[in-house]
Amino acid sequence: MLYYIFQYLDKAFDVPGAGVFQYITFRSALAFILSILIATIYGKKIINYLRNQQVGETVRELGLEGQTAKAGTPTMGGIIIILATLIPVLLLAKLNNIYIILLIMTTLWMGTIGFIDDYIKIFKKDKQGLKGIFKVIGQVGLGLIVGTVLYLSPDVTVRKDTVASRIKIENNIKPADLEEKSTATTIPFMKNNEFDYAEVLSFMGDGYENYAWLIFIPMVIIVITAVSNGANLTDGIDGLAAGTSAISVLTLGLFTFVSGNIIFSDYLNIMYIPNSGEMTVYIAAFVGALVGFLWYNAYPASVFMGDTGSLTIGGIIAVIAIAIRKELMIPVVCGIFLAENLSVILQVSYFKYTKKKFGEGRRIFLMSPLHHHYQKKGYHESRIVTRFWIVGILLAIFSLVSLKLR
Repeated sequence: MLYYIFQYLDKAFDVPGAGVFQYITFRSALAFILSILIATIYGKKIINYLRNQQVGETVRELGLEGQTAKAGTPTMGGIIIILATLIPVLLLAKLNNIYIILLIMTTLWMGTIGFIDDYIKIFKKDKQGLKGIFKVIGQVGLGLIVGTVLYLSPDVTVRKDTVASRIKIENNIKPADLEEKSTATTIPFMKNNEFDYAEVLSFMGDGYENYAWLIFIPMVIIVITAVSNGANLTDGIDGLAAGTSAISVLTLGLFTFVSGNIIFSDYLNIMYIPNSGEMTVYIAAFVGALVGFLWYNAYPASVFMGDTGSLTIGGIIAVIAIAIRKELMIPVVCGIFLAENLSVILQVSYFKYTKKKFGEGRRIFLMSPLHHHYQKKGYHESRIVTRFWIVGILLAIFSLVSLKLR
C-alpha cells in the first residue's frame, strides 16, 4: 500500500524522497526492520494472549532431558511469523506481482493447515492432530495451484542466455521479445546448468513441449510436500527450525535478487527471471519475522511455532525456490531439512525391515528425527542447535558458490 501511495506522490506531486520506494533494496531493508519490530514488540502480546487462552504445548514422554519442563509452553507461535511477514509485505510490496500473490497465498494456505492441526491437538486433546492424509491433500492442492499458475501465467517468463540477450538488445531487439515461457530449471555446479523438464518427454516426438506440465506440475507438488514436511520435522527443539530456516531463506533471497536483476544475472550468466526480484521484499520480511520470532523461541523458548509456523515456513521456502528455478538446489540450501527427513525415513524403513526379517525391530539412530538422536547421546539442545546452524551456514556458502563454480 505504501508503495502505491509514494508512487502516486512521486508522479503527481514530485514529493522529495518519494521516489526511493521504487527501489527494491530500500523496500526490502524497510520490510526487514518492520518485520523484526512487529515480531519482537507484538510477539510478546501474542504470547501472553496464547498463555491466557491456555494454548499450551502437550509434551509426549520421550525420555528426553528437560522435556517435561516444556509442558504448557504456548504454541501456535507461527502466527507471529505469519503476521510479521504479511504486514510489511502488504505495506511495501507490489501486490499485483504474480510471485508476491503466490507467496501470500502459500502463507495463508499452509498457515491454515498448520493452524487446524494445532487446534485439534490443543483444543480437541488429540495428540495426533490433523490426520496425515489431510495434510498431504493440502500440500498437494497447493502444489497443484502453484504449478499450474507458474506454467500458464503469461507473467511468468525467463530469459535463459543473458549474454546472448544483451547482444540482441544492442542490435535493437526489444527486451520483451527475448522473454519466453519455459519449464527450464537450474542444475547446480554444472557448466551448462540449465535443464528443461520438457526434455524428459522428448521421446514423444514433435510437440512434446506442449506436455511439459506432466513433469513440471508433479515436480512442484513433490518439492512443496517434501520441504514443508522437512521443516515440520526440524521443529523439535528450541530455535532449531527458525534459525536454520532463516539461513536458508536468506540464501534464497540472494539468489532471488541476482535472478531478478538483469545486470547481475548478465554478469553471472545465470537465468534472468523478470519481475522475480520483487520477491526480495517478501523474503526480507520473512527473514525479519524468523529472526524476531527467535527472540522468544531461542533456548529456553517462551513460545513454540507449532505446525502453524513449521508447515508455513516449508511451503514458502519451496515456492521461492521453484519460482527462481533453484528447486534442485534445495538438498544443499535446505540440507538440514533433508537430513531430518532422511533420518525418519531410514529409521522407519530399517525398523520395519528388521522386524520382518528378524522378528525384532532394530534402529539406526537412538531416536529420530536426527536432532533427537543427539539429545539421546547427551548433548544439550542449545549445543545441537548451534552446531546445526553452523552446518546450515556452511551449506549456504556452498550453495552461493554455485553461482560461479560450474
